[in-house]
Parts: sequence; C-alpha cells; structure tokens
Amino acid sequence: MTETSQPVETATARPGRVRALTAAAIGNGLEWFDWNVYAIFAGYFSKQFFAGGSGATALLSALAIFAVGFFFRPLGGALLAAFTDRHGRRAGMTLSVVLMAGGSLLIAISPTYAQIGLLAPVLLVTARIAQGLSTGGEFAASATYLAELAPANRRGFYGSFLYISNATGTLLASLLSPVLIGLLGADAVADWGWRIPFVIGALLGVYGLYLRRTLAETEAFLASKDQRVARPTAEVLRRHPVAVLRVVGFTLGATTAYYTFAVYLPTYAKQVGVPAVGADWAGIAAQVLFIGVLPLLGALSDRIGRRPLLIVFAGGFVLLAAPLFLLINTSPWALFVAMAGGLGLFACYGAVAPTAMAEMFPTEVRTAGIGLPYALTVALFGGTAPYVIQWLGDRAGTWYPWYLAVLCLISLVVFVTTRETRDADLVSTRA
Repeated sequence: MTETSQPVETATARPGRVRALTAAAIGNGLEWFDWNVYAIFAGYFSKQFFAGGSGATALLSALAIFAVGFFFRPLGGALLAAFTDRHGRRAGMTLSVVLMAGGSLLIAISPTYAQIGLLAPVLLVTARIAQGLSTGGEFAASATYLAELAPANRRGFYGSFLYISNATGTLLASLLSPVLIGLLGADAVADWGWRIPFVIGALLGVYGLYLRRTLAETEAFLASKDQRVARPTAEVLRRHPVAVLRVVGFTLGATTAYYTFAVYLPTYAKQVGVPAVGADWAGIAAQVLFIGVLPLLGALSDRIGRRPLLIVFAGGFVLLAAPLFLLINTSPWALFVAMAGGLGLFACYGAVAPTAMAEMFPTEVRTAGIGLPYALTVALFGGTAPYVIQWLGDRAGTWYPWYLAVLCLISLVVFVTTRETRDADLVSTRA
C-alpha cells in the first residue's frame, strides 16, 4: 500500500479536485458513522454485554469501553500517521477504513454475555481497539489530504469538509435511533435491533474502501520524495515540539465540547427526563444546522484567517458552557437550543482547525505532526467526556460545564498566542 503500488494520479485541475474532495469526504463520513453508532446505541446494547446489575452500571461499563477505544487512538495516531507520511495519504486513509469496518462487523456478530460470558465484553473491547486505531490516524490523514488538495486560497473551505463529513456520518447514525425505534419498537431495538447499525456500518465500509483506493494523491506529498524520513513521528517530536504542543492546546477544549454536544448530550438528556424520540430529533436538528454553517465559516477563514474563528470558539465556551447546560430540562426544544448553541460555537473550530494544524508542519511530517498529539488529547478528554458527564451528573450535578469551560480557557490561551497560518506554503515548507 505505497504510492508506487498502483498508478498514481494527482488532482490538479478543478474537476479533479472536486472529485477527490467528494471521495475523501464520503469516506470520512462513513468512518465516523461507524465510530459514533457505538455511543448512540450504548444505552440499548449495554446490558447484553455485561454481568447482571443496574442499567446505569451496564451503561457506565459500555461507556468505559467507548473510552478504551479512544485510548488506542494515540497508537493509531503514531503508527497510521507515520505510515501516511511515508507511503501516501491515499494508502493511510485506505488502511484506516479497513480497521473501522472490521470493528463494526465484529460488534454486529458478537454473542452476548448470556451466551459466551466474559468473552462478550472482550470481543467488544477488541472491536473498539481496531476502531480506535483507525480514528487515531483518520483525522490526521484526512486533514492533511484536504489541506494539500485545496488551492492555497481555499484551504479553509476544503478543510471544513472534514467536519461536514464527520457530522454527516454522526447524523446518519443518530437518525437510525428514532427510525429503528419507530419501525421495531424500543424493546426489539434493545433485544436485537441495535445490531443493525453495525451491520450497515460494515457494509458501508466496503464502499468506503473502494472510494479510498480511487483517491488521487496530493502534489505536495509527491513533491516531498527527497525530504521523507524513516520515523516521521519521532522526527516531528524532535524538530517541531512547540507545534506539537500547540496541537494539544488546539484539541483540549474542542474534543471535549464536540463529544459533549455532538454525540452524547441526547443520551444524557434522556436520563434527566427528555423523551427519547424528542431527544434524538433535537440532536438531529442541531447537527443539520451545524453542517450547514461549516462551509460558510471555512470560506470566511480564507478571507480573515483561522485565528479569529478559533478565538470565538474557545471564548464562547468559556462564557457559555454553564448557561447552555442550564437550558436543558425535560423539553426537547430546550435540548435543541442548547445543542444548537454548543455546535454553533464548535463550528468556528471545526471549520478551520484541521487546516490550521496542517499548516503548522512541513510535508514530510505533516500527518505525524497532527496524528499523535491530536489523538492523545482526544483519548484523554474527548473519549472520557461521556463518562465524565455521567459520573459528575450522578455525583455533582452541575460541575461538568465548569470542567468544559476550564479546558476551553486553556485552548483560548493557545489560540491567542499562535500566529496566523493562512498564508503558509504547504508545498515548499520545509523543516
């Protein structure tokens, strides 16, 4: 799976770029569909994979495994990102979709605890490890590919499609919950219908594999042949430690905000009295608005820069994290307003941060520069966000929004002290 294993095409003309952008975005969306159905359906399948106990205990166990998948993201961020810098953006993204679809297939066919005992949660962990490795490299490879693919004056717009496709995949996963409940009933979904999303994810993965294998390679990667290094992750840590730390700061508040407002908040809201179907539809409506605003903000960043939008994101959450949580009561409309507000703020980050991070590194270590620090931070803070919400919700009521605000304050300091990268030359930049 190297750049010489099959004829290499480049996307130089506008039609070629559009085709490559479309294929990359669809493939990324399918990946995130597979990743997020776990969190969305955890409340349905959790009791089938763990020993007897309360529903809350089983859900916490399932969410702990959700976090385990995140803790394998740093390994994926180191290994798959380095692979991508050595062998090509296309090769790295193809490998990531194979791991993701394989994990979905394993969950779809896994027997329950009642059938095979402790082996059931072991299989669940194994599947999430494969998916964790996949997502560890996916974000960095896709961010790098889109940044290198784009014309210099449209990198923000192109980069916004990473979260557009991410959110679209999450949206499709979210839609399955009310659809399956409507078709099968809640009891059937909890009994066996929860397997359907994972079957769909595995099948879509085959399509994603086809799309990834037909991607055009970027000119920046092909032009960097003489600068490639044997160990990209080690090299980027040695040569660009400050930029690596900036990626951590970029990600700290954002990953926590995203997994709170885009993924887990409907599940949390159901436990505080919001009707299940109403909570699902509130989340879906908020995600539609989020998707719609992303390309507009990406295009705006090509005019005014990445930094102003990043500052708006972090500063907004510092001020509004607690008020947004206070909005949540038993009304789906209140949940929608809270989620729309949170995702609107996050869109200022999601539209530009992948491009801004790619613009901080030279081509030969660009994916590795994003991969390990991003994945490690997501593992520590994004992957644990649903668990922390659940834990603090049970024990400390309203503490969680302040935890989120503090993390965003740290990111705000990083954004304020980071130079603008909009004019970086991604082809000629060297260490």
